[in-house]
Amino acid sequence: MPRLSKYTFTSITPRTGLATAACALMLALLAPSQVLADSLVIKADALVDVTNNKVLSAPLVIVENNIIQFVGKQGTQAIPSDATVLDLTGHTLLPGLMDMHVHLTSDANLHGYRRLKVSTPRSAITGVKNAQSTLMAGFTTVRNVGAPGYADVALRDAINEGDVLGPRMYVSGPAIGVTGGHCDNNLLPFAYNAQSEGIADGPWAVRTKVRQNIKYGADVIKFCATGGVLSKGTKVGAQQFSFEEMQALVTEAHLRGLTVAAHAHGTSGIKDAIRAGVDSIEHASFLDDETIALAKKMGTYLSMDIYVTEYILGEGEKAGILEESLAKERTVGKRQRDNFTKAFNAGVKMVFGSDAGVYPHGDNARQLSRMVRFGMSPMQAIQSATIHPATLLGKDQLIGSISNGKLADIIAVKGDVMQDLSLLENIQVVIKDGVIVKHQQ
Repeated sequence: MPRLSKYTFTSITPRTGLATAACALMLALLAPSQVLADSLVIKADALVDVTNNKVLSAPLVIVENNIIQFVGKQGTQAIPSDATVLDLTGHTLLPGLMDMHVHLTSDANLHGYRRLKVSTPRSAITGVKNAQSTLMAGFTTVRNVGAPGYADVALRDAINEGDVLGPRMYVSGPAIGVTGGHCDNNLLPFAYNAQSEGIADGPWAVRTKVRQNIKYGADVIKFCATGGVLSKGTKVGAQQFSFEEMQALVTEAHLRGLTVAAHAHGTSGIKDAIRAGVDSIEHASFLDDETIALAKKMGTYLSMDIYVTEYILGEGEKAGILEESLAKERTVGKRQRDNFTKAFNAGVKMVFGSDAGVYPHGDNARQLSRMVRFGMSPMQAIQSATIHPATLLGKDQLIGSISNGKLADIIAVKGDVMQDLSLLENIQVVIKDGVIVKHQQ
């Protein structure tokens, strides 16, 4: 497959092979660059080997079509005669980053009652913009956990078919929740009879919702086990689904081969979700020692969004976040960060999840430096956003590291990220699936 490249500034280029006149015009106007040969050779100063916990110096990477064929040291492998050489002297190569908790169809400037004016078609269009911002920030794969009207399914399919530019997406469709819970629409009075699409009460009802989400294209299931910060009228630590409901939901999803993510802040809700067999806990704010031990025993991943509290408390009021929610975040933020450190030190599995959509898309990587501040090494933080999410998704043979036989999802940043992880907040080069979509010199 040929690849489109722009070497002096960010290129906005859908996958090649599109047959529409509109896309052809876009390519002519936005990316008047050469079509590369099938072999791409990348040279750099360093490469972060997330599988073997080390940094390789003077790396050479050879990509054919969209598959990595060779990773080694410069001078140890012949370069194909028809190859295009991408010389990234001064740069460090890393696998494309992965964010396991985003809402691409959400606008970070629209919270609280402001979200009532947003239609599902409008949210899908918002998703197109946010998908591009996310990819340009170096995130080549995301898990989208909650979107209205299967807008995330449509966005995923549009990206896969090359109609729009964005990361590889694994999507949940509407999040499943109880009547009046965190996943419900609680902003309007009774007369409006407003209810979110994923509402289900009782074991058979939640099984039905899982089946419905699968029917309409979901490839992961997300449900709300407890109250939340940004929902009106819910107590952030209160359990919502019963254990029996959670067990039915998880069993149904696993029967169909899907992983399950549980929004859970409160201790009892986290415990029951883990016992029910969920694959990941989102937020995980009010952990105790027993819950941490249980998560470790069960191999449950924690996805703890420890940066977002800074945005909510600093910018949230301007974005329409309700005072009720701001008050809850003042309680949650510090405890979540303290428990992030405790869970990490205990050896619980952890993945990078930012909750982008609450704060602006494209700023996802700001969380990485906080993960280091609260206990991780730079390598461990990078692994939480690369190889560990790939394993959670069951895609570690396909993505997650710069390794032979994997898809060519590669990013590059100037400087030594092991000394300054905040460098990942400004990515110079993004290659997704063998296509150079961004190159800034």
